[in-house]
Amino acid sequence: MWEIAAYVVAALIVGVAKTSVSGFGIIALMLFALVMPTKESTAAVLLLLIAGDVVAVWRFRSHCDWGLLRRLLPYVVPGIVLGALFMRVVDDLVLRRSIGAILAVFVGMQIVQRVRATRRTSLPPAPRQRVLASVGYGTGAGFTTMTANAAGPVMTLYLLSAGVDKRAFVGTSAWFYLIVNVAKVPFSAALGLFPESTLMLDLALLPLVLVGAAIGIRVTRVISQRLFEALALAASVLAAVVLLIA
Repeated sequence: MWEIAAYVVAALIVGVAKTSVSGFGIIALMLFALVMPTKESTAAVLLLLIAGDVVAVWRFRSHCDWGLLRRLLPYVVPGIVLGALFMRVVDDLVLRRSIGAILAVFVGMQIVQRVRATRRTSLPPAPRQRVLASVGYGTGAGFTTMTANAAGPVMTLYLLSAGVDKRAFVGTSAWFYLIVNVAKVPFSAALGLFPESTLMLDLALLPLVLVGAAIGIRVTRVISQRLFEALALAASVLAAVVLLIA
């Protein structure tokens, strides 16, 4: 029964995360990993994530900041390549700790940036700073999405650093995840990670993802920008801590 409960909760969280605070999606990934073999769990979650992405893109399609995406996406590819190579030479424990460490670094950078912003009038970032941020966050997002479907916290920190409002946050995230997750499907299929049992499980969980997405849309509508940003940062901190100590 606890396995069924884990699937139900994870599917709901996927939907909520896709239409509100994306960083909390890491909880769904961990729940799936607890009840399925690691590789199979990433493939099963991937299809549910895409379903949530489609809903989020449909709902927030007009709120995407394409400038931010264009700066980020080219650097996701080398991150994916690095992630694939890294997976070949390390075990699950080292991989999990490495992802947690990457998230911790980004969280620290974001906290420092927000503290500095409260102490002086913020200025628009210089072009060189924007490029460096895109390189760092893009590579980090590619690495974490390839190794654990865990780009959510990295993307959260990237958008927080850009200072976008909550609707642009969700809309930009939605398009990013849809593009990247769909691109990963052929690789997972080539590895034989979509057996009939996984497809049937995802089909059964799909309505719960849609329910979660509806809840997330409601949450995004009613919470303040300040609370939204605090929850997003808290989700990233949670993800980093869990991956480092689990």
